[in-house]
Amino acid sequence: MTTRRFRVVVDGRLYEVDVEEVGQAPPAPVRESPGAPPPVAVAVPAGVHEEGASGHGDGLRVEAPLPGVVLEVKVAVGERVSAGQVVAILEAMKMENEIVSPRSGTVVEVPVSPGSAVSLGDTIVLLEP
Repeated sequence: MTTRRFRVVVDGRLYEVDVEEVGQAPPAPVRESPGAPPPVAVAVPAGVHEEGASGHGDGLRVEAPLPGVVLEVKVAVGERVSAGQVVAILEAMKMENEIVSPRSGTVVEVPVSPGSAVSLGDTIVLLEP
């Protein structure tokens, strides 16, 4: 097993932790910025979940990556979107965040509108291939 050392900031306090790698997957590359802790790699990208139980088959939910208020919806039902295209603008912590489509598809549902308050994980747009 490989052990890697990381700096983690929790409640404003800096900790150095040793993390043991398990499994067969190779480690994700880590790029450090001066004065900033290293990024955290996750197995599944936040804000994106495959839809299965709702009857949309191969649907993909683009979710709110953090709580906030929808400022603008940039797509409509039936519209074709490209991977990386901005589908909505979300205001969170006094910052505007672009919510982008992770893949190409057709918008089948937009359950939010400007002014909607969303929580972490709420669906912003539902896509189908």
